[in-house]
Amino acid sequence: MEIVGRVPSEAGHAPPAPPVAYEGTWRFTAPALDSSVPQARHAVRELLVDQRVPVTDELVESLLLIASELVTNAVRHAALLSPEIAVEVSLSRDWVRIAVEDNHPYRPVALMADHGGTGGRGLLLVTAITEEAGGVYDVDHTASGGKVVWAALPLPGAATSRPPNR
Repeated sequence: MEIVGRVPSEAGHAPPAPPVAYEGTWRFTAPALDSSVPQARHAVRELLVDQRVPVTDELVESLLLIASELVTNAVRHAALLSPEIAVEVSLSRDWVRIAVEDNHPYRPVALMADHGGTGGRGLLLVTAITEEAGGVYDVDHTASGGKVVWAALPLPGAATSRPPNR
């Protein structure tokens, strides 16, 4: 990115902070198969390490669990209409956002699973992790009729209360 000039700051306001080295957005696609879940986890972990994002071990585990659950949901519930899914990781100075896009139009709903069930708690888990971290979880519809399910978590020492936009 080339900076060609600066906008003068308003009186009494500090100029915006320069971008940090790890800022950016990375996107990869994967087939809507169970094998894509561990691949997505690995890709997210590798990206965080390669970009030297200042994350705690706890935050990394939370992000990996969120990535796993969102990819699992896309694989299990959207594969018929979406043979390929996209995983996007956006990094800003203060936030990490993980999003999974598929072509299925229906908004997922976190359901209370019965105690004997072995599944069905993924979105409850994503919501709980996100809320506990002070983050945001939501679903956006795409122009093509699909959806993007995403969660954004603040980085340690985050200075802003707004997560990155889609």
